[in-house]
Amino acid sequence: MSKKQKPKAIIVGGSIAGISCAHALISAGWNVLVLEKSNSPPKGSSTGAGLRIDLLSQKIIKSWFSQPQRFQEITFPLAMDQNVVTDGDNTIRILTRDENFNFRTAHWADLHGLLYNDLPPEIFLWGYLCFSFCNSEGKTSVNVKAKCLQTDEIIELNGDLLVAADGGQSTIRRILLPDLKLRYSGYCAWRGVLDFSGKRSSDTVTGLKKVYPDLGNCSYFHLSSGSHSVLYELRKEELNWVWYVHHPEPELKNRLFGKMWY
Repeated sequence: MSKKQKPKAIIVGGSIAGISCAHALISAGWNVLVLEKSNSPPKGSSTGAGLRIDLLSQKIIKSWFSQPQRFQEITFPLAMDQNVVTDGDNTIRILTRDENFNFRTAHWADLHGLLYNDLPPEIFLWGYLCFSFCNSEGKTSVNVKAKCLQTDEIIELNGDLLVAADGGQSTIRRILLPDLKLRYSGYCAWRGVLDFSGKRSSDTVTGLKKVYPDLGNCSYFHLSSGSHSVLYELRKEELNWVWYVHHPEPELKNRLFGKMWY
């Protein structure tokens, strides 16, 4: 490859993983094309989940932005991390406490929007589904076939690298590793974001603060019989929660909703 010719990466999937790969590869001097089956760019959403971001990740993410302070504006600082357990007599006991946590939290939609808006819009192909690919004879390039979901038009794309960022049911992974089976993690889970703006004195928030007194400055991991949960605050008076219930592997049907895999 000529030193003057930039290599090209085709990224399948425009979620946080995909657009983070786009930022990293552009920073390394690559041309990038992102295929995403959604029909349009993200517009922000009140639904979704929270994310905890460690110091190294913060440094890397901020290096991608033309205005790094925007990252600080959409995130919320957490100085502590605490693991607690409910004992047999229903008393809550502290297992570990880290007072040098230095994480920041973000709503999924806020971080995704920030990452997306700092990328050139022309690198995205919206509404396209990757359904096949093949390597060149010398395995120095890859040919990708994608279908426009609105018109059924088939297009072919050539690149030097194919990045599979297409989620838990990755088409690319199934093609490359057809015998690889996902293993059940041992629990089902529910998650959400509670907006408590203007409701700090409500019974719900008052009760949570009683059990988790450092909420707002601390990330809590709570172990109890047959389940565990995670709680931490986001900006704009939002509370991220995740509840895991230990459960034998249920029968897999069409999708992986609520079912945790690794």
